[in-house]
Amino acid sequence: MRLLSAPPRTRINGTTLIVTGLLATLAALVFPIWSYADRSGTGLDTLDSQTVSTRFGPLSATDRTFITKVRLAGLWEMPAGQQAEQRAPSKAVETAGEHLVEGHTFLDARVREVAAQLDLELPNQPNEQQQDWLRELTAARGQDYERRFANVLRRAHGQVFSLVAQVRASTRNTLVRELADDANTTVLDHIKVLEATGLVDFDALARDGATASPPPATRSPAPPGPTASPGSATPVTPSPSFSLPPAASSPRSR
Repeated sequence: MRLLSAPPRTRINGTTLIVTGLLATLAALVFPIWSYADRSGTGLDTLDSQTVSTRFGPLSATDRTFITKVRLAGLWEMPAGQQAEQRAPSKAVETAGEHLVEGHTFLDARVREVAAQLDLELPNQPNEQQQDWLRELTAARGQDYERRFANVLRRAHGQVFSLVAQVRASTRNTLVRELADDANTTVLDHIKVLEATGLVDFDALARDGATASPPPATRSPAPPGPTASPGSATPVTPSPSFSLPPAASSPRSR
């Protein structure tokens, strides 16, 4: 009995499937390497391309973002704290306002000192979101004001706290590392004093943390790095108007 061989079309299709499978396996092995090791725009590539040398150590884009955010925090949280000192019905909220003013007065002096040494420009007014928060607090009254004050400020400090930890853990710049130490102490103090008001909604904070999407990647202007002559950074009074206190060398002890 003669065995029948497979039709040519069947043999060709079988060979094609084997070759296709081998190519797919090879692609699966090569693609991650190409995607994450050899392409520009990866974390290491971004770190290298956006880091500049200073006499205090390398200064990364994350370092510069951190310095800017410390400045921005003071530009709206000092007026918010001063407002709480003037308007808060309860002693706990008034005390929280005092801590905000003292802590950010100290940090603002520190960040301006660091920026001057690194030849970095600083913003002179709060960003749009921060101005919206100030307007929200200004429009509120009584217990509603106190509740909004405690929760808006607590949420903002929680976001900054995570950035402080990231910078403190990874920066190679000695000035930024020292500023992160000061910011860590100040922000933690503010978190505790805001929570001590008894008005913080921890369930809402947990929901925000669970649903928040990761922040978009921010690239520094090209070429990255300090400017040659930034000029002096001077705090301005945001709208609504609450004057910023003068800079101090250190927080007032209690």
